[in-house]
Amino acid sequence: MRSPGSTNGQQGPPGKAANLIPLNDLRRPLDTLGAELETAVASVVRSGWYIFGPNVAAFEDEFAAYCGIQHCITVANGTDALEIALLALGCGPGHEVVTVANAGMYAAAAIVAVGATPSLADIDARTMNMAPESLARAVSPRTKAIVITHLYGRLADLDDLVAIARRHGVAVIEDCAQAHGARRGGRLAGTWGDIGCFSFYPTKNLGALGDGGAIVTGDKALATAVRELRQYGWTGKYAANRRHGRNSRLDEIQAAVLRLKLPHLDGWNKRRRSIVQRYRGAADDSVVIPDTERDDHVAHLCVLRSREREALRAHLAADGIATDIHYPVPDHRQAALRGLLPPDIALPETEQVVDEILTLPCFPELTDEEIGRVCTSLTRFRDQAVPRARERSAR
Repeated sequence: MRSPGSTNGQQGPPGKAANLIPLNDLRRPLDTLGAELETAVASVVRSGWYIFGPNVAAFEDEFAAYCGIQHCITVANGTDALEIALLALGCGPGHEVVTVANAGMYAAAAIVAVGATPSLADIDARTMNMAPESLARAVSPRTKAIVITHLYGRLADLDDLVAIARRHGVAVIEDCAQAHGARRGGRLAGTWGDIGCFSFYPTKNLGALGDGGAIVTGDKALATAVRELRQYGWTGKYAANRRHGRNSRLDEIQAAVLRLKLPHLDGWNKRRRSIVQRYRGAADDSVVIPDTERDDHVAHLCVLRSREREALRAHLAADGIATDIHYPVPDHRQAALRGLLPPDIALPETEQVVDEILTLPCFPELTDEEIGRVCTSLTRFRDQAVPRARERSAR
């Protein structure tokens, strides 16, 4: 049964299912990797070693090498990665952790889970990532860490954000759940701050066949803390000497799958970027689609902005194109955070962006014909701009 918040993008308007262009389709990679995936899974099943075996150890080494960092510690999912990272950095009751409000509340939920209080910074409307000037205002004497989310696969303004954190003696966690392989100046997501957190949820750029996550760091002491926290706080078998430990382990089957997929990641990211660039060429200035030409945006999602979002969404649906909104409710409007945030919190850029965003299909296995159909639909919407404006003025 699919959970209420999960989607593989295969929903769409009634009567168009056969020709629907999905937001994502997790069956399509099986056309090229299916036999290899079956072999990898069967090999683990036959081995009789399912937890903390050779595939987990090998993937941790391989992903650390890919990221260009010393330590990778796998965990059960991306949320555990954030919570364990916060705990490893000493975040808890009495501390504030700064994050953004437009990224699905994943970071805020982790902050609350460890007993700390979220503090929200506004975003840069152009990048939809944390704005350095807003972070500078949000940092207080109670701030213990900041969580920088590389939203939709675009690296945030790391130079300025990390510099602000360092000036205040504040730890930096990178939320890289949507940014596997994003790089700037040869430096990859997850390696700029103190600790980087990844999710391997099936729809991610590097996705497992279930849940999975990882933490990367160049700090040996932090790596030790993370390893202990992911397994009961053990410093040795059955010796729980660190508080707040839990059971959070990536299993051997998922590690084997991720090992198989990792060599394909850069190629898949290149394909994602090319899809978004084609969409950009088909739309006009009223539909703002991000520039993904550089390697610092891996196009996990193609999220555009339009002041005519509902009209555009209806237009795309009529053409059999699935869309979604990532994410419709900003953190400061979430009932779960009521009482934890100032009632008069002002995040004007976040508020505006949330009302304009729309997600288009973007995954490596989209066919050229499907991409062309999306482009044609965007072009038709562009060409109808003048008639729509006349219709509005006549009302």
